[in-house]
Amino acid sequence: MQRPSRFLAALFLAATGWSATVSAQPAATPAPAPAAATAPAAAPAGGIQSANIFEVKPEASADPKYAGQTNGERARVQPGNNAPMWRQVGSGVTGYSSLPKSEAPEAGNLIQPFVQYPGSLLTNAGEAWRQVRNNWLIPYGGALLLIVVGAIALFYFGKGRINLHGAETGRKIERFTPFERSAHWANAIAFCILAISGIIMAFGKFFLLPVMGLTLFGWLTYLLKNMHNFAGPLFAVSLVIVFFTFVRDNMPSRGDIGWLLKGGGLLSDKEVPSHRFNAGEKLVFWGGVFFLGIIVVASGLVLDKLIPGLIYVRDTMQVAHMVHAVATVLMMAMFIGHIYIGTIGMQGAYEGMKTGYVDETWAREHHEYWYDDVKAGKIPAQRSEPAPPSQTVQA
Repeated sequence: MQRPSRFLAALFLAATGWSATVSAQPAATPAPAPAAATAPAAAPAGGIQSANIFEVKPEASADPKYAGQTNGERARVQPGNNAPMWRQVGSGVTGYSSLPKSEAPEAGNLIQPFVQYPGSLLTNAGEAWRQVRNNWLIPYGGALLLIVVGAIALFYFGKGRINLHGAETGRKIERFTPFERSAHWANAIAFCILAISGIIMAFGKFFLLPVMGLTLFGWLTYLLKNMHNFAGPLFAVSLVIVFFTFVRDNMPSRGDIGWLLKGGGLLSDKEVPSHRFNAGEKLVFWGGVFFLGIIVVASGLVLDKLIPGLIYVRDTMQVAHMVHAVATVLMMAMFIGHIYIGTIGMQGAYEGMKTGYVDETWAREHHEYWYDDVKAGKIPAQRSEPAPPSQTVQA
């Protein structure tokens, strides 16, 4: 650390009341002072206990003999700016702070102790977190998202949209009730806000900052950060509602293994029969909504400081951030495919979530077992009221 940086940090130490016990250092015998000079006050024994910022003399480094000062001499003009003090600060020694421990448990620590996070060197925790973020999370997380988007683009331009083979009958089956659609759209909107804001905050400096400039990009990320923080709890609540709303129809059933082994029939002319939700949708539900959803929500609530009783120190936030970043990238990778199929990837899929109804032909071609249950009367073709007779399949 350069001397100006140490001096600025010493000013901070003095202003915040930070102190640490320093080991006694043998001081060189100072040159005899003139008889008329007043003897300097002795340095306090046992280290720096407190200091007034106005008593710190910023002109001390201007002394030609500054570089040759002993720790004892320097302690008189720059309290805390000596080698033993900084060795203890660098090793994570806790000093005194006047801030209450309950509100600022780490106020007495300038530098965190050494730690080795997965993917980092053995260094102080702040630097270890930076290494994980910059060397692993950003490059590999961004690469994964680009690979998924690229694969979907190749599939779309190579095979095209999944269209119906038969003609639409005009007879409709209610696939989603108004409540189910409301829960889904609330969750989807919150997810989009979180995904877009998260991507820009994490990767925006690589593709937006050069175009927008520092000022505009700074305001944009500030706005998105606040949107991210407020959309997070909405996403958490809607995710719970979505889970309990659709869990029954996402339980394993006959045909799921066959659907997975044949890849859902995406590369063939006929889709593999399935129930209301196929095995691919069930993987998204259990892997993305349930498993990753729990991790994303839990780590996000920690980052938002919304979990009562938890002590929010730096290492807690660092671990929560790393877990959150990994889980969200995996969740986005899964949901990108889900969004593609539900919008431009399959004819009639978006209309099903927009209006709640799908054509009889769509149900028969994409979810044959579900369609058979509707025709057999096991599942009502119209589950919400009122039921328009002309738009429902007659069992």
